[in-house]
Amino acid sequence: MNISEARTRIVATADELYNARGIQAVGMDELRAAAGVSLKKLYQEFPSKGSIVMAVLERRHKSWAEGLEATVGQVAAPRERLLAIFDYLAQWFCDDSFRGCGFINSFAELGAVSPDVAEYAREHKASFQEYVSRLADDAGAPTYLAPQLSILAEGAQTTAAIAGTAEAARQARSAAEVLIDAALGVTARRAA
Repeated sequence: MNISEARTRIVATADELYNARGIQAVGMDELRAAAGVSLKKLYQEFPSKGSIVMAVLERRHKSWAEGLEATVGQVAAPRERLLAIFDYLAQWFCDDSFRGCGFINSFAELGAVSPDVAEYAREHKASFQEYVSRLADDAGAPTYLAPQLSILAEGAQTTAAIAGTAEAARQARSAAEVLIDAALGVTARRAA
């Protein structure tokens, strides 16, 4: 097994274990065994558990951004692109491994003791808000719409994780339709 294969396997295994049980509940020896690597190889790839956590967060960010963009990219109309955010959430919430947002969970678990985790979680959330802002801009919506839709999406993630149902995505999408139509109506009335 070459270095990149070992690194990829360790990160994927850590992501699975952390998502299922929490970061602090998973020890390095358990991770090593589940990934099928020696402890020496594990520490060659990652000098600390903190470095593994950061690699997992990077993987989650990439997966989130690619999945969201793939769903939104299937739609052409600007209004529908905004709503596609909630379609992506609905798909994600139905995944058997869904345990809520990994960034919210990591921040809750480690944010107070790990400035790196706290900062990465903030960066991830800020990048999502910037993405929604670009979509709202493309739709000709006023600037206040993007933060509203972002908060709605964040709330849906937390609600779905706690309730154990994907229903929050449908409800958030319905609320988003009202917000979008009201915002676009305001813009259209001002232009007239």
